[in-house]
Amino acid sequence: MRSLVYYVAVSLDGRIAGPRGEYDFYPVDDEYSRQMNEEWSDGLPTGLHEALGITPPRTKWDTVVMGRGTFQPAIDMGIADPYAHLRTIVYSSTLNQADHPAVEIVADDPVAHMRALKAEEGGDIWLCGGAKLAGTLADQIDRLVTKIYPVTAGDGIPLFQDGFAPRRWTLTDHRVFDIGVILAQYDRARS
Repeated sequence: MRSLVYYVAVSLDGRIAGPRGEYDFYPVDDEYSRQMNEEWSDGLPTGLHEALGITPPRTKWDTVVMGRGTFQPAIDMGIADPYAHLRTIVYSSTLNQADHPAVEIVADDPVAHMRALKAEEGGDIWLCGGAKLAGTLADQIDRLVTKIYPVTAGDGIPLFQDGFAPRRWTLTDHRVFDIGVILAQYDRARS
């Protein structure tokens, strides 16, 4: 069975973006970028692969899922599929498949769709965002991979937006980068 992996940047106070979707406040440097691009290039937009001369290894996942809000910047920039190197699925009840033929638009229940998707043959599935979709799919997430940045946002979009629903996770790996970013990997705790 395939795993659903929520791979996301997050501030120390649990925000994946600012109140208007800002994410440019996360600090980066050349060495951190180089290491992440080598090890996690599956999570870079296809346009960055081309610009940086990276051939995506597709070792982390082969499918990406996202909500309408996460897909909207691509629409605004005229990008048909921001992750063309992966199978891209957008959960939306307002987008029309005919208007976005490069991606799969799913208007049905995301939980039922995800259960079926996880049962298919293939690699893992990356939950790219956002917080509402993460909240909806929270019980389907098998692994949480957070890039915890040494910054506080004060306000903004939370990691999960699903009300009070405590879930336990088991730390399986972590790494600290010189710029203070902690890459922490957690698996869903089994009771």
